[in-house]
Amino acid sequence: MFVHETVLLEETVGALHPRAGGRYIDCTVGGGGHTERLLQLTQPDGQVLGLDQDESALNAAKIRLANDLHRLQLIHSNFRQLHTVAERLNFYPVDGILFDLGVSSPQFDDAERGFSYRNDAPLDMRMDRSQKETALQFLQRLDERQIAQILFEYGEERYARRIAKKMVEALAANQLQSTLQLAELVREAIPAAARRTGGHPAKRTFQAIRIALNDELQALQEGLEAAFQLLKVDGRLAVITFHSLEDRMVKQFFQKMSQGCICPPDFPICQCGRQAQAEVVTRKALVPSDEELLRNPRARSAKLRVLRRLQNVSSSTDGSTS
Repeated sequence: MFVHETVLLEETVGALHPRAGGRYIDCTVGGGGHTERLLQLTQPDGQVLGLDQDESALNAAKIRLANDLHRLQLIHSNFRQLHTVAERLNFYPVDGILFDLGVSSPQFDDAERGFSYRNDAPLDMRMDRSQKETALQFLQRLDERQIAQILFEYGEERYARRIAKKMVEALAANQLQSTLQLAELVREAIPAAARRTGGHPAKRTFQAIRIALNDELQALQEGLEAAFQLLKVDGRLAVITFHSLEDRMVKQFFQKMSQGCICPPDFPICQCGRQAQAEVVTRKALVPSDEELLRNPRARSAKLRVLRRLQNVSSSTDGSTS
């Protein structure tokens, strides 16, 4: 059963300024909480397009939102395909778009999905189970250097080389098949003193493998760019992140879209013609309240950032308006 505690519900949906008759996209339907609230606040004729790469999430959302399917379209797709999906359905321009990134509680709690280092299961970690390659198959085709690079880049793991060496040895001996085997391998690879700080020692390794297997950061970059192009002028983009790599990417994208003139400060008049395409609504990321954290401790690392589109600007570097 796909039951998920929606994070930053009112803050996220409220940031989109939902209105009756508006059109909105939820790029990560998950348990359907944000989608449901959008539908409630856009009655009677608001339209919502929902995407998710996890079919079990979509099936649960169809049941939860059965009374609103006349103004809701649910599509099995990664949000990197957002522009293609919206164009095919003629669902653009839109008033607001939201992303709720990361792994949902049902995905973590379903041991067979292989996301958790606390339950024994095959090394799967596929966000989209129609994807052929599992985490184990992915690791089997990498060498030690490639694995170390993934652990360092996507997990910010300081002991990446030590862990990668042990992983390659275990893979060669057919002794790395399950999540608990991987968790124990990481624990043994990390110095004893380092195991006592920073949470579970395997947390960063599991995150890194999951991000690499599902190409999460590249998908996010493509999804953000597509989302912005689909927004109406004054439309809003809201993104919830759960780790520093995601948050850094979102922050940099928002900064790029909100940057105006890039002429040297000693130029008396702007020569570049560049205009800000957006305004960052949240100068500082919004985080869950103490009350929400009591209800849902897993929301602790969540950060919400919001962007508002200002104008239609061509993609050319000279900044000329369309």
